[in-house]
Amino acid sequence: MLKIFNPKTTAAPVGSYSHGVEVPPNARWLYIAGQVPVRPDGSVPATIEEQTEVVMQNIMQVLIAAGMGISDVVKVNSYLTKHENFARFAPVRAKYLGDHRPASTLAVISSLAKAEFLVEVEAIAAKAVGATKAVAGAAKKKAPAKKAKKRSR
Repeated sequence: MLKIFNPKTTAAPVGSYSHGVEVPPNARWLYIAGQVPVRPDGSVPATIEEQTEVVMQNIMQVLIAAGMGISDVVKVNSYLTKHENFARFAPVRAKYLGDHRPASTLAVISSLAKAEFLVEVEAIAAKAVGATKAVAGAAKKKAPAKKAKKRSR
């Protein structure tokens, strides 16, 4: 389970994120490349809201393929090409995050890979490996190798 850090000695997060997230030992890690607003049919929607929906749906599909969910997301990096799009981007992102608050960074940049892209989001997820699997794996590594007995002739 992820551990969230929002210390009282810092200002509270100003959005749907946390200042720090700790991953438990023996976790599986998933790095999700920057997802752009391209639908499976190759089309790119025109508005920031629609583009953000496509980007977040793409992230969800990668998480599902890896056997993970939004609650496993540890870090999100978001890139917008226009500062004025933030007010319409944030609610869509928040809808997908629900109550989950990963660490997060947002940058406004001059452009993305294609001129029509208004948003790109990358994510890092981690999922704890079952304690019994981790313990069993460690036990196998520590078990001494059995020596073959020599037969006398």
